[in-house]
Amino acid sequence: MGRSISATLAKALAYQLQRPAIVTAGEQALHRLIPVALRDTSQSRVVARLLLNLYDGSTYPFDLTELRLLDLELFEDSLRVLMLDYTPEVEVHDRVPNGAEIWQRLIAMWAPGAVAK
Repeated sequence: MGRSISATLAKALAYQLQRPAIVTAGEQALHRLIPVALRDTSQSRVVARLLLNLYDGSTYPFDLTELRLLDLELFEDSLRVLMLDYTPEVEVHDRVPNGAEIWQRLIAMWAPGAVAK
């Protein structure tokens, strides 16, 4: 059957205690992924499309199986950013300096025909 209320609350509390470390790791990973996304490689396309999906999932869909194209370090950083965005206190692009400009560059490079909904 389902978990007890106390077990569910304990898990939620444990997550809240871990959240600062998740945010730190996710922001560090995001800073590593952005330069990759701004290059012109197949891995760059995957990283950029993931970041665009976190920015606006309905306009920039992302197939999770594409993560298999990444090397292990980029894959792990992608997971860290996904964990960061699980409970987004701020939009992903607001976590980096000049984020709006960076995301506009990503759109121009990797989704020039997309129309925001």
